[in-house]
Amino acid sequence: MANSKYEYVKCFELEDEIMFPNFILVWINACKLHKPYDVNTLKLMNSCAVAVLEEYADVVLAYGCSDEYTFVFKKTSKFYERRASKVLSIITSFFSSVFVRKWSEFFPQKELQSPPSFHGRAIACASIEALQAYLLWRQNICHLNNQYDQCFWRLVERGMNEREAHDFINGAKKCDLNDLLFDEFNVNYNTLEPIFRQGSCILKTMVEDVVKYTENGAPIKRHRRKIITLHSKKIASRRFWNEQSILLKELGGFVEEINCVKPEYVRSFEFDSKLMPSTWIVVRLDGCHFHRFSEIHEFVKPNDDRALNLMNSCAVAVLEEFKQDIVFAYGVSDEYSFILKKSTNLYQRRASKIISAIVSFFTSTYVMRWKDFFPQSDLKYPPSFDGRAVCYPSAEIVRDYLSWRQVDCHINNQYNSCFWKLVASGKTKREAQHSLKGAQLQKKIEELAIEYNKLPVMFRQGSSVFWDRVDNVLIHQENGESSEVYGKVIVKHIDIIGSAFWLEHPGILD
Repeated sequence: MANSKYEYVKCFELEDEIMFPNFILVWINACKLHKPYDVNTLKLMNSCAVAVLEEYADVVLAYGCSDEYTFVFKKTSKFYERRASKVLSIITSFFSSVFVRKWSEFFPQKELQSPPSFHGRAIACASIEALQAYLLWRQNICHLNNQYDQCFWRLVERGMNEREAHDFINGAKKCDLNDLLFDEFNVNYNTLEPIFRQGSCILKTMVEDVVKYTENGAPIKRHRRKIITLHSKKIASRRFWNEQSILLKELGGFVEEINCVKPEYVRSFEFDSKLMPSTWIVVRLDGCHFHRFSEIHEFVKPNDDRALNLMNSCAVAVLEEFKQDIVFAYGVSDEYSFILKKSTNLYQRRASKIISAIVSFFTSTYVMRWKDFFPQSDLKYPPSFDGRAVCYPSAEIVRDYLSWRQVDCHINNQYNSCFWKLVASGKTKREAQHSLKGAQLQKKIEELAIEYNKLPVMFRQGSSVFWDRVDNVLIHQENGESSEVYGKVIVKHIDIIGSAFWLEHPGILD
């Protein structure tokens, strides 16, 4: 990071480490996913969960049903040093990215209309017994919700609206929902596919593969890990657990059977905090391993306007999606900061839900719009972003935060301009780094004959995204007329360190 007088704003960041010996769980839930008993949707969710276990070695178990999934990390995990916000945002972001990429495999005749998003939370399970209770609770929820959904959506398909279907089921609560399903639709609940009734358990197991044969034909075998999907009746039972050697190794064994659990007990382990009221919330997301991502996708160095404009397009979409809450965004390179107004009550100011929902929506939009900016280049693997949320008590400090990011943009762009000019001249990357170590960048720019001030302003000042109020429209209503402000989200490449912009737009941080 660049050194500047604004770096004091980092002192407002709080650590959110999930301490040993707690187990780390990440629970995610789709924000908008209708008809959860659609088998293709469930298979898509399962495919995304498999991809998570393939991507992250520390995740050893996943359980999902309907529109949710829980990921369990091995007990000794140091994944992103156990910081709850990073762990949560990375898993949610990667899952969202895979969901978009795999959509056409499961819905080849149906175009994805809008970016899907998931919100979630990190959970700290204090013991193997707490983990067992959590898994039993989620599988019980799977059963109860599926009973309801099977009845509800069939009633809707039969002609009821959603309110009527809800009221009908509530009125029939005295009878068993299984009976209701049979009486109304002649469907035996117990014959429905296990993926609906029992959910999906995805885990790693050891298998033996033949890798080659000796000269006399004898097979040479090797053990390797394989990811499997099971639909077990009771994943929290000792019998199921003891059959999975990797779960015993990475998580431990269950001591006794449990048949019931109080939800309040499990919820007490949720690692979630409400952000301080009457403060500005800044959510900053960063691309995960984007150095590698940019190399594999052959981004132009030191700046690729296609990649930057894709990031800007995603930021515009975020402001449009969260228009009641996000008032400004600033982006540079593979990062973006979103400013939520201090009066926001988005997700009741729960940090985990705010971070995961914004990062997830941004990621989905990035994947969906990739071809708009890279029409000749396929997306080779799912990108992901991590995020964090920080509270700032005043508009002045928010401005200092944004100034810090813009100063960082300027200095990093100077460095990168010099670095890639040296590489282009024939130096290796190591030689270029050594040449710039401790150097005054302004002098280096002059030595290398870089016309820095003629570089595109987006490279030098980053991108500011905000609502441009364009019109007051008179709305005619039965009880009279009212005025409503209409506008659009715009992207500008401007100085936000000085006062001029903020004097011209006093309402942004009002």
